[in-house]
Amino acid sequence: MAAAVPDDCKANLIVIGSLAAGYSFFGDSPALQVRTKDADCMLSPRFRDIPAGIAVTERLFAANCTFHPTDQFPAPGTVDTPDEDLPVARLRPPDSTEWFIELLTVPENQNDLGQRYIRLPTSKGHFSLCSFGFLALADYQPVSTEFGICVVRPEMMALANLLHHPSIGPQTMSGLMGGRRIKPTNKDLGRVLALALLAERKTEDTLLEWASLWADALQVRFPARWRQLAVQAGQGVRQLLEAHHIEDFSEALHTCAYGLLVANPPTLAQLRTVGERLLVDAIEPLEKIAAE
Repeated sequence: MAAAVPDDCKANLIVIGSLAAGYSFFGDSPALQVRTKDADCMLSPRFRDIPAGIAVTERLFAANCTFHPTDQFPAPGTVDTPDEDLPVARLRPPDSTEWFIELLTVPENQNDLGQRYIRLPTSKGHFSLCSFGFLALADYQPVSTEFGICVVRPEMMALANLLHHPSIGPQTMSGLMGGRRIKPTNKDLGRVLALALLAERKTEDTLLEWASLWADALQVRFPARWRQLAVQAGQGVRQLLEAHHIEDFSEALHTCAYGLLVANPPTLAQLRTVGERLLVDAIEPLEKIAAE
């Protein structure tokens, strides 16, 4: 990816998602590499004006990146395409059809925490920048790499997913994962548990450090409401661990086995233990910090 991205764009991209987690935990272990077709990248620093995002996208096009078509979106949109019908900004590097970069951003207003799609007009057509309010956490103390591109901290990925899912909803994903139709809530909360497990495998008791980092990040990114967010961060995981949500927990385990933990999947009991440790070591201390 670093070879495909122009040097003058690298400082404006932060890799998030499974690729970032793979670098953080498996970067020095070729046998445990994460393989993915989409490289999710957040435009950084927090691009509040669309022209800045356009400049980075145009630079990628100038470096011979092209639009990545899908069955639903075979071509870029136009000025007449309604916002809701625009294709997501997915760009394929030159001379490759194996993977693509997907650009994301954060809303202009820090109080707008939902999922939004922002029009991105370029010389190659009109696209949609997907934004999530909690992606603002991704550029909090990102990790520099030897390739000149930063990756999101695993702790920030975990916190963003926790905040995005304060409860388990009924919606399911359109596609199958390992032969099962999964709730997106369970997929993302399962990723939180996977990140926690990988962090513990790498450095024992590291979860004890998460609460302080989470509190600092929330105060910087959401100063007016950080205490409220800190208190609600653990609601989704608590619900997932409840006995009557065993099917939801089974889905979370399934996503781990087909995702970040595919090389060494945990048992149901092991993943539950990780969830309980996350509550005790990180979530409850964060709640105490917010209550002070």
